[in-house]
Amino acid sequence: MMPMQNIPDVKLALVGVSRNCFPAELTRARMAKVVEACRQAKVEVIVCETIVETEKDAIAVLAELRTKRANALAIYLGNFGPEGPMTILAREFGGPFMLCAAAEEHANNLINGRGDAYCGMLNASINCGLRRLRPHIPEAPVGSPDQIAAMLTHFTNVARVVVGVKNLKAITFGPRPEDFYACNAPIQPLYDLGVEVMENSELDMLQIYQDAASQTKLIEETKASITREVGAASFKNPAKLQQLAQFEVALTRFAEQNLGTRSFAVMANKCWPAFERSFGFVPCYINSRLTARGIPVACEVDIYGAVSEYMAQCASLLPVTLLDVNNTVPDDLPIADLKGASRADLFMGFHCGNTPTCNLCSGCSLKHQLIMHRLMEPGKEPDITWGTLEGTLKPGAAMVFRVQATGDNHLQAYMAEGHILDADPRSFGGIGIFGIPNFARFYRHVLIGKQYPHHSAIAWAHVGRVLFDALQILGVQDISAPRQPGQLYPNENPFA
Repeated sequence: MMPMQNIPDVKLALVGVSRNCFPAELTRARMAKVVEACRQAKVEVIVCETIVETEKDAIAVLAELRTKRANALAIYLGNFGPEGPMTILAREFGGPFMLCAAAEEHANNLINGRGDAYCGMLNASINCGLRRLRPHIPEAPVGSPDQIAAMLTHFTNVARVVVGVKNLKAITFGPRPEDFYACNAPIQPLYDLGVEVMENSELDMLQIYQDAASQTKLIEETKASITREVGAASFKNPAKLQQLAQFEVALTRFAEQNLGTRSFAVMANKCWPAFERSFGFVPCYINSRLTARGIPVACEVDIYGAVSEYMAQCASLLPVTLLDVNNTVPDDLPIADLKGASRADLFMGFHCGNTPTCNLCSGCSLKHQLIMHRLMEPGKEPDITWGTLEGTLKPGAAMVFRVQATGDNHLQAYMAEGHILDADPRSFGGIGIFGIPNFARFYRHVLIGKQYPHHSAIAWAHVGRVLFDALQILGVQDISAPRQPGQLYPNENPFA
């Protein structure tokens, strides 16, 4: 598998705060225990030397954070904490931050050694609201040093998603196809998330592809990498290998040269029907290779699909894909283990061939794209429809996830955890059978009921907890997950 890149490195700072009517030494001593617990748990934190009691202290900590290049912040209430200075610190820091606090330690030290952090967390929360800040607050935010270390571990994963999105550029090529208005992409909510958008035409894509022909060294290196991945036997026509390698070089160079103020990039590209007649191949396999490297490329100019893939990638630190929630599973297709789902909850996730080889079972191979071949080359030997990657999705833990803006600029998201089942889907493309408990009602009342597109980001891990908390920080409040039997969705008919 190619090394993944395009993911932020979280540098988490830990700062202790103390209200001036409490001894600052109480916070300092408790924070030292947290730092030791982090060391034991192998949680990397940047420890701030200054304990924040006043706004002047907050200014000193900000300078320290900038010097140490911290991009995420944990504010630790070793006692009640000063709600003003700590929230000013969070506001001026500007990155993702969490609030956590010290539990009381000993029954015989509840006079001079009592910190009142339960009370302090309430005041801190109120002041965050007054300043319109969105902190991450753990489910049980007041805890022992070991518990705080566990909170910091989780927050590191959450912060990675937030920092990635806030430093992301979505690069697009081409308008959305006529039959895929479902991949609508209102721009304002992307800016609200923190994503920068750069839209280009298919002619721009063709020009950068033609210009890349001069990059002979990079093309030869890419051809060698492709051959190692899928084998020389895949290329009966050597010209196709040249075309695919040139296309990969073109997209990679364009992304690198157009980051601008951003650090990370995703792409959402038009991939049919004009593409094949202009370029002479399908882009699916190259999209899969960029995705494997950490640069998700969404099909059909699905910008929110690309952003969803990127968030799932940052949460799982694994290559992802984008699939259609595509078709039902026939009752006579044998499956040994449904992993807690019912037959009604099963569906096949499919796309033409954009899933990385590392997420496919052995035996995956380059082929022509059947649906496009029917449309563009009926009754002929595949030529311009060649270059897709077919195979069965690797079984294991998986989740479907999407963040999306509605036509009226309302941000919403869904996530559901389950498994890709160990079963032969007996079909074509990059395809697999998903078993997600309680998915049938979820599909009807969330995916259909809330008018989501057909594309879903797929992670080969259960990272719903991380993504849920990241969405909260990013300001997405409308988040859906499958409900248990007996728990009705808002518009579900109770008499059905």
